[in-house]
Amino acid sequence: MPKFSCDFRCLLVPAAFAFIYIQMRLFATQSEYADRLAAAVESENHCTSQMRLLIDQIKERKRQGEECRQLKALIEDLERKGLQKVADKAPVAAVVIMACNRADYLERTIKSVLKYQSSIASRYPLFVSQDGSNPDVRSKALSYDQLMYMQHLDSEPVQTERPGELIAYYKIARHYKWALDQLFYKHKFSRVIILEDDMEIAPDFFNYFEAAAALLDKDKSIMAVSSWNDNGQKQFVYDPYTLYRSDFFPGLGWMLTRSMWDELSPKWPKAYWDDWLRLKENRKGRQFVRPEVCRTYNFGEQGSSLGQFFKQYLEPIKLNDAQVDWKSMNLSYLMEDNYTKYFANILKNAKAVHGNDAVLKAYNIEGDVRIQYKDQSDFERIARQFGIFEEWKDGVPRTAYKGIVVFRYHTQRRIFLVGPDSLRRLGVEDA
Repeated sequence: MPKFSCDFRCLLVPAAFAFIYIQMRLFATQSEYADRLAAAVESENHCTSQMRLLIDQIKERKRQGEECRQLKALIEDLERKGLQKVADKAPVAAVVIMACNRADYLERTIKSVLKYQSSIASRYPLFVSQDGSNPDVRSKALSYDQLMYMQHLDSEPVQTERPGELIAYYKIARHYKWALDQLFYKHKFSRVIILEDDMEIAPDFFNYFEAAAALLDKDKSIMAVSSWNDNGQKQFVYDPYTLYRSDFFPGLGWMLTRSMWDELSPKWPKAYWDDWLRLKENRKGRQFVRPEVCRTYNFGEQGSSLGQFFKQYLEPIKLNDAQVDWKSMNLSYLMEDNYTKYFANILKNAKAVHGNDAVLKAYNIEGDVRIQYKDQSDFERIARQFGIFEEWKDGVPRTAYKGIVVFRYHTQRRIFLVGPDSLRRLGVEDA
């Protein structure tokens, strides 16, 4: 029995060593796992920290990108406004009222112009150019702070080319050349709108000319832009939005460019400057833009023309009273490359009427009508029946485009008086 007890105690020693070894291994393993766990936790914390840093960087970059976009938009807006301010300061055209000795007429014209010009004065600087030394006209012009006064004093005697001619037409031509030279070359305007001292203007007068200025700059086949229609009497017009090209210079409120004046000034005529502009040798195939409804009204019964045509043609003129926003409209159809086709398409849809009773037939037809004339005398006969202008200048009827005169007849219906060669020039087949 004692021998067995001793043997049992001997076995306890290795067991104790084994137990201790196992405990030590377990402790070491636990420590290793603890270290790994701590490292994993630390790694996880580091990853989380890096993730958060990356997220913060992304957010910061997005914020910076948004700020850049906002800054860019602000800069573009400021640039746009800056360019607009520059454009607003740049004059569209100088406006000159040509005057001589009618102080009461001049006052009426100035008041009409200032009614619509005052709010846009920087865009349309206003001048009065007086020919001669009439004290009432000078005093009236100088009484307005809103305009600049010019005076043309010409003591050179006038020699007419033909007996019985009015000296006034020679003086007028001299005055026009002097005034336009002053405005284009001394004051250096790029465009000038010419009015006379017996005119009133429409509410959209300046808007019309600003839109037309773009046409003048783009299309060199347009010689000038006018606010006048010779057949603009109340019974012959309807649509305030309609514009035409014409081979006939209308005048009476018109705009031209400095480049055109560079051509015209050196050869300016001694008299009858408006008829001179209507000569083929000066037009050189170029044309004029005009409205259907006039943007100027001529009230000058008393003047150098001695009231010629006033009661029949000038007094009944309709002055536009609609506020048309021309700058928002697409006027590209008036460009030379587009207009022939545009006008031909309108003409194609008009019903052809023939015979000596064409006027009566036209009255009884719904829609547009075209009537062909053989020559100038035939045109005058037909024009007389309708009551429109019969006059021609250098082979061109007033308001005509390629020999075609168009006007309204009893509200919306259009009448086209068509020349003998007009359809061929437009490429329209006569059905």
